[in-house]
Amino acid sequence: MRKIKIAPSILSADFARAGQEIEQITKDGADVLHLDVMDGSFVKNISFGPKFIQEVRPYSKATFDAHLMIVNPWNYIKQFANAGADIITVHYEACGDKLKETLLAIKDLGVKCGAVINPDTPVEKIENVIEYCDMLLLMSVYPGFGGQKFIPDVLPKIAEARKLIDSTGKDIDLEIDGGITKENVRLVKDAGANVIVAGSTIFNQIDRAKIIRELREI
Repeated sequence: MRKIKIAPSILSADFARAGQEIEQITKDGADVLHLDVMDGSFVKNISFGPKFIQEVRPYSKATFDAHLMIVNPWNYIKQFANAGADIITVHYEACGDKLKETLLAIKDLGVKCGAVINPDTPVEKIENVIEYCDMLLLMSVYPGFGGQKFIPDVLPKIAEARKLIDSTGKDIDLEIDGGITKENVRLVKDAGANVIVAGSTIFNQIDRAKIIRELREI
């Protein structure tokens, strides 16, 4: 069975003490730290950039998963790689026909790469690049803001994406991001996802280690 990885979204952390939050959530059992980078253009919100990632990098040895929700991401991937990202994921919707080129450019920087698709983008749109990916990220909400409700219509897409990944014979993670709770995490796992992003579901709890264990075990 593919290992289930829990990826707390730092977007829901207390930014006034970001380093300490990242250090503690790693101790609490996080496998991956999901870093939502938003530019106010590709999505209607602004979060942080490579300098933030560079400054919090020393607080954790967990995998840093930089999810770039930005226009022209190829112009910035080197900065995020240098800042300490272990994997950089970019949107099909932002890259279009430059997606393959962007993924290969990320790999050339010695960093893992991944493609991301929004809830209304068919899995078939990334069939021609899946072999270059270390991860495929499916959004189960429309990107831009935390705390949104999971879109159930994404479940068949997860199963379709898992079938596509398995057809390659490669070790490619399938990540799901948006509205994940204890009530729906089994559904996404059973559909084929193995990297589970959760923001408020984790950070709004007093005992975060407990909720991470529960999400992994349910």
